[in-house]
Amino acid sequence: MSAAHSESRKRNKKRYAGGHHHSKRCKGARELEVGMNGILITCNMNEKKCTAEAFNLLNEYADQLYGPEKLQEDGGSSSGEEEEEDVDVALKKEVAQLRASGPKQERRFQALDSGANNVIFIKTNSLESDELVHHILSDLHSSKKKKSRVILRMLPVTGTCKAFQEDIVKYLTTFLEPWFKTPNSATYQIAFKARNSSHNKRDDIIKAVAGLVGKMNPKNKVDLTNPQLTVIVEVIKAVCCVSVVKDYTLYRKYNVQEVVKVHASKSDKTDPDDGPGQEVEVGREKTEESGNGGHESPENKDTDEGGVDGE
Repeated sequence: MSAAHSESRKRNKKRYAGGHHHSKRCKGARELEVGMNGILITCNMNEKKCTAEAFNLLNEYADQLYGPEKLQEDGGSSSGEEEEEDVDVALKKEVAQLRASGPKQERRFQALDSGANNVIFIKTNSLESDELVHHILSDLHSSKKKKSRVILRMLPVTGTCKAFQEDIVKYLTTFLEPWFKTPNSATYQIAFKARNSSHNKRDDIIKAVAGLVGKMNPKNKVDLTNPQLTVIVEVIKAVCCVSVVKDYTLYRKYNVQEVVKVHASKSDKTDPDDGPGQEVEVGREKTEESGNGGHESPENKDTDEGGVDGE
């Protein structure tokens, strides 16, 4: 009895240890972090399918722009003798091979945890995410061919910083220069959205960003009808994702579902949003709390916000 009892305790201990190890591994999954570039992709409840669609769509158009992805061949070989090698010897050999091969090659696209429900983040490597997303939307807009079922919006992320107002202002002071600093100028709007974040006051952020743009060149003017550029500021938890895009209005806020519609409504109120709350663009407040199919989600508190014209 004692031997059987001891064996039972050992099995239970192993089972517990295995489960604990799995929990630690899940917690260590890659997440969106400051310093990353990529694409924020919103969806409607089905993140797994959204990720699969995103990889298909991104690879299709990336092949057009940059050619097929080139992967390094695995130089390792396997044989019956190697499989029968002592575990310690095999482990030492693998470590030596890894050191000899240098850093592991990163794939062109990597899906990471965004930190918000119904949003995935695709980290990009060795390509311009704003160029790629614009190319996708341009083709969808002209062809009117629907190529996804669950993806809603695709927003390029060409810069990231900590999601505190002082950090955002400091980062954007240099980030926005290529588009707005003299001699460059443009008409613009600001699209701001916060998810799972409550430490920023929307009006303060929008006024600060608009103030930066105005100081860079007084010729920069707000245009909410057909701006040349849109400054996207997306906050998720402690990370602020930013980009400057063109044709934001023409391509229906970069919504891949709306851009393929032949008779799209001119009213912004008919735009299905990618989450509950409000979206307010610089120069006016535009509320989309009703009539847009959005539903409040307690575990994914979103606020679409904007501010003043900055003049």
